[in-house]
Amino acid sequence: MADSKASLSIDGNVIADLPILKGSAGNDVIDIRTLGSAGYFTYDPGFLATASCESAITFIDGDKGVLQHRGYPIDSLAKQADYLEVCYILLNGDAPTKAQYDEFTNTITNHTMVHEKLVHFFHGFLPDAHPMAMLCGVVGALSSFYHSDLDIHEADQRMRSAHRLIAKMPTIAAMAYKYSIGQPFVYPSNELTYAENFLHMLFSVPAEKYVVSPTVARAMDRIFTLHADHEQNASTSTVRLAGSSGANPYACIAAGVASLWGPAHGGANEACLTMLEEIGSLDRVDEFVAKAKDKADPFRLMGFGHRVYKNFDPRATVMRETCHEVLSELGIKDPLLDVAMALEKVALEDPYFIEKKLYPNVDFYSGIILKAIGIPTNMFTVIFAMSRTVGWIAHWDEMLGQPGQKIGRPRQKYTGEIDRKFIPLSDR
Repeated sequence: MADSKASLSIDGNVIADLPILKGSAGNDVIDIRTLGSAGYFTYDPGFLATASCESAITFIDGDKGVLQHRGYPIDSLAKQADYLEVCYILLNGDAPTKAQYDEFTNTITNHTMVHEKLVHFFHGFLPDAHPMAMLCGVVGALSSFYHSDLDIHEADQRMRSAHRLIAKMPTIAAMAYKYSIGQPFVYPSNELTYAENFLHMLFSVPAEKYVVSPTVARAMDRIFTLHADHEQNASTSTVRLAGSSGANPYACIAAGVASLWGPAHGGANEACLTMLEEIGSLDRVDEFVAKAKDKADPFRLMGFGHRVYKNFDPRATVMRETCHEVLSELGIKDPLLDVAMALEKVALEDPYFIEKKLYPNVDFYSGIILKAIGIPTNMFTVIFAMSRTVGWIAHWDEMLGQPGQKIGRPRQKYTGEIDRKFIPLSDR
């Protein structure tokens, strides 16, 4: 319901009265749905000032450094809940009771296995295929295994699909990694937690048992939690747009994976490691910091600052603490990790970085943690996609549960030719 109205005038003539709608937090929105009948569309490349949907899942206030899922602050969730509890909250709206949490965890645990026929899909890829290529293809192929649960208008079927995707993504991600390095696939273990199980499937081999470090497992769980959802970003909007056509959930999530694969979106922590490799050693840190400050030809430091958060990244505070815990326990001697810590010190103490708000963000710390654990950079975006699956599926389910949903159909400003005379090929 409109709280007030905004009048749109062109050349002094009022052509439309547009309702102004208020949410529970954040900016008010002007409802422009009737603007087309007046002969106009808005022009907003990248949809930077356009609310495409109504959602109750995640709230971000970038100026204040706020990120909340269903009203719960992200730092509280990262420190006091585990990833599966956050999954439950995103899907259902409220924190679970102990009984609800146990039931949900048991459901996810019992869906981690994949059909044995799915193994054959991996053998169709070349060994050097990017793991994201495998993830995208195999996730989309899941729809061929669950014909009886593809009615998107049935809430129960949507939720079963959500549970399957959350459960099977770590298995598929680990299989992509194992295939890329020529090792046998490792089956999930129901005795392990979600994060422990993923690490087990990544690093176990038949000849040697992998012992999961509680510190590393906690770090991995926090990486999952801190990447679980981030409001209407490119990949989430892609999932919603695909879902608006009535596509099945596996196709929609595969579309989200494809969108996330883009280096401008999901490749930030991978880009951070690439930057550290370019710097190379501690004795070159000052050189690159000076380049970053060079207004004429600045060097872009990846993993510092954030497009959305203008003050600080609320996820980075928790991730920084976790990063130092992991590095302390593992005691790894790696020159790139030394470079990362030196850059962190500069960013937190140098007046230039403080003034420009170029603080280390969540991608900076998560990239360091993943490298320290032994995960190759080409798997970073895969882990991001695995973590974000719950956010994608929660938005997909929310959209389909809302009345009056329409297929997405963005408008355009046409700048091409018009009314050209076509000459038959024989006369050209």
